[in-house]
Amino acid sequence: MMVGRKGAFAGTFMLGLLVFAEPALADAAPRRAFDLAQGWRFQQGAQPAEPLAPAFDDHSWKPVNLPHSWNRLGEYRTERSAQTNNFQGVGWYRLRFQSPEKLDGKRAVLQFDGVGTIADVWLNGHYVGRHNGAYSRFRFDVSRFMAAKGDNVLVVKADNSKPKAGSTTANVLPIAGDFFPYGGIYRGVSLIVTEPTHIDLLDHAGPGVYASVASVDGAAAAIDVVTKLRNDEGKARNIRVVASIRDDKGAEVASVSAPARLDAAKVDSVRQSLTVPNPRLWQGRADPYLYKVVVELRAGTKLLDRVEQPLGIRTFRMDPDKGFFLNGKSLPLHGVSRHQDRQGKGWALSDADHVEDMDLIQELGANTIRFAHYQHAPKWFELADERGMVVWAEIPYVSAASFTGGTPTPEIVDNARQQLLELVRQNYNHPSVVTWGVGNEVDSYSIFTRKPVKARDLLKNLNDLAKQEDPTRPTTFADCCTNSPYGGPADPELLFDVTDVAGVNRYPGWYGLKPTDMGPLLDELHVRFPKVPLAVSEFGAGAALTQHSDNPLGGHINAFGRPHPEEFQSLIHEESWRALAARPYLWASWVWNMFDFASDFRVEGDAIDLNDKGLVTYDRKTRKDAFYFYKANWSSEPVVHINGRRYINRAYPVIDVRVYSNGESATLKVGDTDLGTRPCPERICVWQNVALKPGENRLVASADFAGKPVTDEIVLNGPDPVARGVRINSGDLTEQTLAGGLQFGSDHFFAGGEARVLNPKDITAFLASNASKAKIVHGARIAGLHDGYREGAFTYDVPLPDGTWNVVLHFFEPSATAAGQRTFQVSANGKRLLSGFDPFAAAGGALKAVERSFPVTVKGGRLMLAFEPGAGPAMVSAIEITRK
Repeated sequence: MMVGRKGAFAGTFMLGLLVFAEPALADAAPRRAFDLAQGWRFQQGAQPAEPLAPAFDDHSWKPVNLPHSWNRLGEYRTERSAQTNNFQGVGWYRLRFQSPEKLDGKRAVLQFDGVGTIADVWLNGHYVGRHNGAYSRFRFDVSRFMAAKGDNVLVVKADNSKPKAGSTTANVLPIAGDFFPYGGIYRGVSLIVTEPTHIDLLDHAGPGVYASVASVDGAAAAIDVVTKLRNDEGKARNIRVVASIRDDKGAEVASVSAPARLDAAKVDSVRQSLTVPNPRLWQGRADPYLYKVVVELRAGTKLLDRVEQPLGIRTFRMDPDKGFFLNGKSLPLHGVSRHQDRQGKGWALSDADHVEDMDLIQELGANTIRFAHYQHAPKWFELADERGMVVWAEIPYVSAASFTGGTPTPEIVDNARQQLLELVRQNYNHPSVVTWGVGNEVDSYSIFTRKPVKARDLLKNLNDLAKQEDPTRPTTFADCCTNSPYGGPADPELLFDVTDVAGVNRYPGWYGLKPTDMGPLLDELHVRFPKVPLAVSEFGAGAALTQHSDNPLGGHINAFGRPHPEEFQSLIHEESWRALAARPYLWASWVWNMFDFASDFRVEGDAIDLNDKGLVTYDRKTRKDAFYFYKANWSSEPVVHINGRRYINRAYPVIDVRVYSNGESATLKVGDTDLGTRPCPERICVWQNVALKPGENRLVASADFAGKPVTDEIVLNGPDPVARGVRINSGDLTEQTLAGGLQFGSDHFFAGGEARVLNPKDITAFLASNASKAKIVHGARIAGLHDGYREGAFTYDVPLPDGTWNVVLHFFEPSATAAGQRTFQVSANGKRLLSGFDPFAAAGGALKAVERSFPVTVKGGRLMLAFEPGAGPAMVSAIEITRK
């Protein structure tokens, strides 16, 4: 996979391995960078009067420092608060700064690390230029606009207007996507001063130095280095280009030097080759060893410029049957995707924020990260190199190629190519990056509209450009819709075969299907495309910390709304990982997502403006249960974690306890009762039918690691069934407290039947263009009991203390249109309670609540309720059991 560099620098001239004695240097710091983060003034909204004039009075504007965004959204509450700011439009920034030094022919270059989404820049009243795209670094040479001395006034107009036909952002990617495009100067700004002859700063804001591994074996590694040179003087320059490679201690291990002539006002490239003896390889997390490539430009005794870049010596490949190989050895890749926002800051992250994110991912045990869905911050790439993370980096060609699904405009094509060039040039030297992503779900429009899209041409265009720019790395694409189970146009474009390798975004159990469907979906694609190395680029489920399920198999998830019980997320990940781990042909898999992230069309779980599929909360303060499932599977650190710790006030006196642990087995105590040892297959240890006493119960789990115990403990409050009764909300996935303070557990203790939803909100309903008005069950004594129900032939085996109880069964007719279409029987402990029961006839019509109550006697601690079909399937929407 690693070959000599071609394509982007085909016009370079080659400098061989001649070595020259170098004279002493007169200047050791020719390039200087000045941070412009402090002292900005900001105003949100339309253009104020004369903001470009240097003398404009901006003292009424808000003082801000960089990084900065005006947007604030995403909260763990069900309605937006006063702090929400999802304004999409224009924000204005002004900065007064002193010229750092007299230029005297030197060049001054403004560098912006990220402005969302469009940036227009003025310096001292002069228009400098525009950059279209929120995610990449860009630079402007402002030498002719700089004040010789004294104040400079820098003005930036940032525009993150919502993309739509005719908007300012209509031709700037992304034009769609399930994430929020924050506005503002959300990364750093600096002023770079160089000699007029220098390593090129204007090569799509790349470093100007590009190193690649031409070949490597145990004895030596051949490294090609291409340096782009710029001469902004009015005369030709004779210079010397000195390239060296240094180890992690700074010692030089290879060097080459050669003369070059650079014509006036020209840009050219120099290619040099170096050999590193006995190279230490970049081995991912096992040993992320980094060298440095240092290139210096010299003119006699004067050092004109100097650039350092990381170098990780490695080879890699993706095999369609055997997965990913690093340096010739199989390395199964398992990791997470990450968006770059966080609560209270949006995209305006500090270096410390990036480090915290990487620490959490490293704690999880991941060895790969997908940088979704755009170019991330320079610091994030650096951290990936240093921590040994294998990276999928991509551009924001996301969800749609155009607003209509048709052929994208020429301007969109140009912008997509620009952002890809910036991604590749700016991050070419990072050894962590193994693939360039050129698109994500760009045909999803076809699923939502059932209309064909025209996305292939642009995807192919970008694929070819990436291969031209960097033949050392494969291209990839994240597919949503090939073999889609959700339907689509009759003759969709095939996108799966455009790139070298592919990933699929699949959510069985969340967006339709069953949690166990992941394996068959992947096998079908592997058979259809046997030569395409396949990865799973997204999978997962949402989770709210305040919503819980007693049995995540007991109902249907409302993926596009509320609630999102945390236990259901755990179930999805357990089933998904079981399928992924069993398929060695996958070259990687990435959980979607490491962190909850902002999306202002999301109203789901217990949050607003958040996609809650993260393993960690938006504020990075809480690791969800599923986090520990992966930590137990991926990390070498001892793990013992009891699930369900946030479901404190339990609905049922008997529960199943699940513990995630990478110990061979674990023990559990509840209070003073030792419940013994259980094995932990697939890192899951389970104790079934654990009794809770009324009130506080202290649970302690423990596992042994090389003779050292590791424990975890939680406290749960058990209910008093005698005093409070036991209430089951049949067909419902989530525990909830309803009218009168009555706590109903989610559907549990059942065998057989199917959970049904009165008003489905799964992906099928979401995609339906003719969604009908929501159905309402009338006459219910307790609101909320009839949203779901269990139907078919089924039983409930409910644990109860012996004695006499009263059972209330809640019914309604969801679909029959006349009496006699549905009849069934109900028995308790073998005694018939109802015969030929017809909920339509009993209630006087469909969608009307009806109850039946009976006394029952419990012996042996169990109540068995049996529901047997008659003329139609049996059904029940809730069960109340109270002590007589």
